[in-house]
Amino acid sequence: MIKLAKIISTFFGIGLFPVGPGTLASLTVVLAYKFFLYRLAWPYYLLLLILMIAAGTFTSTIYARALNLKDPGKIVIDEVAGQLSAVFVLRPDWSLLAASFILFRIFDIIKPLGVKKLENLPWGWGIMADDLASGLAVNIIVHVVVIIFKI
Repeated sequence: MIKLAKIISTFFGIGLFPVGPGTLASLTVVLAYKFFLYRLAWPYYLLLLILMIAAGTFTSTIYARALNLKDPGKIVIDEVAGQLSAVFVLRPDWSLLAASFILFRIFDIIKPLGVKKLENLPWGWGIMADDLASGLAVNIIVHVVVIIFKI
């Protein structure tokens, strides 16, 4: 079970990349969204996101416990779920996706708006929650900008 948890929580090994695994995982999501995922009807996309959250919470708990670390950098399923939430129902326009990607990475690093406190949740919940909150905040910001500036 630990091997499967490692595969899923590192998002098929992306988390094992030696430099910027979280950034690489987020970029992978943006590219997948641009070329495929945006075509999913929003209920199916939401189902995918919910499954990713459930699998991420479960497997990151197992893998983090196996490594005896609270939030190992190798676990990037949280970045995947967070970036998936950041691009939810966005047009697959490069400028919007780039803004979403950059803002998500910034939010994931600085953890504004009390998001840092979510890391205190136990195991997989804490690993996933801060990235999901960051992704949701980014999604709202990008959509507000699109509405205000009629982009």
